[in-house]
Amino acid sequence: MPTHADLVIVGAGLAGSAAAWAASARGLDVVLLEAFGPGHKNGSSHGSARIFRRAYPDPLYVRLTGAAGELWGQLADQAGEPLLTRTGGLDFGAARDPGRLYQVLSGCGVPAELLPPEAAAERWPYFDFAGAGQVMYHADSGVLDPDRAMAAMTALAAARGADIRFGTPVTRLEPTPAGDGAVAHTDSGAFTAPVVVVAAGGWIAPLLDGVVPLPPLTVTQQQVFHFAPRALPARSWPVFIYQDGRDNCYGLPGGRDGEVPGAIKVGEHAGSRPVTAAARDFVVDPAARARLADFAARRIPGLAAHPVNEVTCLYTWTANEDFILDRSGPFVVASPCSGHGAKFAPLLGEAIADLATGKPAPDSRFTLAAHGVTRD
Repeated sequence: MPTHADLVIVGAGLAGSAAAWAASARGLDVVLLEAFGPGHKNGSSHGSARIFRRAYPDPLYVRLTGAAGELWGQLADQAGEPLLTRTGGLDFGAARDPGRLYQVLSGCGVPAELLPPEAAAERWPYFDFAGAGQVMYHADSGVLDPDRAMAAMTALAAARGADIRFGTPVTRLEPTPAGDGAVAHTDSGAFTAPVVVVAAGGWIAPLLDGVVPLPPLTVTQQQVFHFAPRALPARSWPVFIYQDGRDNCYGLPGGRDGEVPGAIKVGEHAGSRPVTAAARDFVVDPAARARLADFAARRIPGLAAHPVNEVTCLYTWTANEDFILDRSGPFVVASPCSGHGAKFAPLLGEAIADLATGKPAPDSRFTLAAHGVTRD
C-alpha cells in the first residue's frame, strides 16, 4: 500500500528542507524524499558557505532578503546554533553599478555607504579598487552555512514527526487516478498526498516532464575556488561582488570548505557550460581556474596566487533569473533559483508551505505564467 501524508516533498536541498521545516511547524504530516544522502555534493545546496546579501538592483528581492534574514534568526534560535554570520558586503565595478544599488537599498531603508576607491582601500587593503569607481558597502551581509542549515531544518522537522527519507530517489510523478492528489513513485514504494512539492533543483525538469509544463530551464556546472589569504586580516573579510565588462565574480569567507584558515571562496556567476544533473562530470574547467586566478591576482592581492581547493556545483537557471514558486494542480513547483536562492531558504520554505495549503505565489513574477507557461 502507498504511504500517505498531508504533503510529500521531493528534494532535501535548502528549499526542500526549509519546506519540511515550515510545513511541519503548521502541523502537516510531511514526507521528505531525497535521492542522495545528507550533505551530498551532487546538487546546488552543499557546503559551508553561501552569500547572504541585501544588495539587489531590484526592490522586490531587497524586501525579500529582509524577510529571509528575520527567518534565519528564528531558525538559528530553534536550532541552537548560529547559521548566518554577518561580515558586511562590498559591491564594485562599473557593471555592478554601486550608485544604483545604493539608491535602491536606501529607498528600501537598508543602511549602506558609497565610498570612493581610496577610502575603500584604506578599510580593505587586501583588495585593489584602482579604476573601479565607487564602492558600496552594506553591513547587513554575510555568510550562511548550508550544510548546518539543512541538518537543522530536517532535524527540527523530524522532531515534529516529519518522515525524512534519504537515499530514496523519486522515479516518477503523477496525479492520483481519482484526481485528489499526486503520487511520488520510488523503488521502495509509492507516496501519496493531496500536494507534492518538487524542489529538486537540476532534476526538476526531468521529474516534471509530461506532468507540469515548465519554461525552458538551463542547468550548468559551476566551479568555485578557495584561495588562502597572504595574511589574516584584523577584521572579518567581507563578501563581495565585482562586475565589469571582463569579470562577473563574487567571493566570501569559505568556512570549512576552504581547507586552510581564512580561505576565501571565489567564483563566477556566469560562464559555465550547460549539463544535465544526471550526467555532469564534476571536472573543474581549467579555463575557469585560470580566469579566477587572474581575477584574484588583479583585484584581490591579499590572496595567494593559486587556489588551495576547488569544487563544482549546479545552477538551474530561468531565462530572467527570477524564481519559480507556483502550484499547478496537486504539484508545487519550487525554484529553480538561478544561483542566488540560498539566502532566501527559510523564506522559500514558508512560500512553499503557503502554496501547498492553497495560498497564492509570494509574487506574481514567480508564477509559471510570468515565465511564459500557458495552461490548458
